[in-house]
Amino acid sequence: MLSPVAIKLIRMMPEGIIIKIAKKIVDNYIRKYANITVNGADNIDKVKKPRIFVCNHLSNSDGLVLSKMLKEKSDPHFVMGIKLSEDPITKLGTQIVKNIPIKPNSADKEAITRVVKALKEGNDILIFPEGTRSRTGAMIEGKKGILLFARMAKAEIIPIGMSGTDKLLPISKSGDMGAEKWQHADVTINIGEKIVFPAKEKDEDKHEYDNKCMDILMRSIASLLPESYRGIYK
Repeated sequence: MLSPVAIKLIRMMPEGIIIKIAKKIVDNYIRKYANITVNGADNIDKVKKPRIFVCNHLSNSDGLVLSKMLKEKSDPHFVMGIKLSEDPITKLGTQIVKNIPIKPNSADKEAITRVVKALKEGNDILIFPEGTRSRTGAMIEGKKGILLFARMAKAEIIPIGMSGTDKLLPISKSGDMGAEKWQHADVTINIGEKIVFPAKEKDEDKHEYDNKCMDILMRSIASLLPESYRGIYK
């Protein structure tokens, strides 16, 4: 990754130049280290906007790879935890993809408003419903906020299953983002058909219904992954 001196020099430059440099750095890393296969891209064209993409989360490279590979069919805003921008390496990544920052594990009303507004204006959104990277590569429980976004904006949801980025940019043992290093890896991105939820039954509790919908959503992602990545959604 970049040295502390390089990071310090980049910080001193105008934002426009920083973004250009960051894009070139990221493109070079992806070109050098990732062998990417994309399946099901035509499923995007079958779904009318507003659209929300949901994907499993393995690595800090996820958003960078998805932004590059979805560019032709979509140019989504990524919903990202605010804490991501605190790390100088990761901050470079957040500057080259369109993103909406959100406070993790909180009712961030401002972020919710921005997400819904972006959807209603015809922009695509991409969310990692697990809310954090899986440290084992296996899927963990998803958060229900995605359902709120979809209902408020009347958006369709498209699942994506991604494997291999956990090897492309592995989480360091120390947990330090700056210590993460790119490695050669095969990356597969499988894009599924839109998720269709059943109608809520008359006597069904809202909490129970939301749990059922989230289970359907997460299993839709899991079905696009190798079994070893499915975690609790096998």
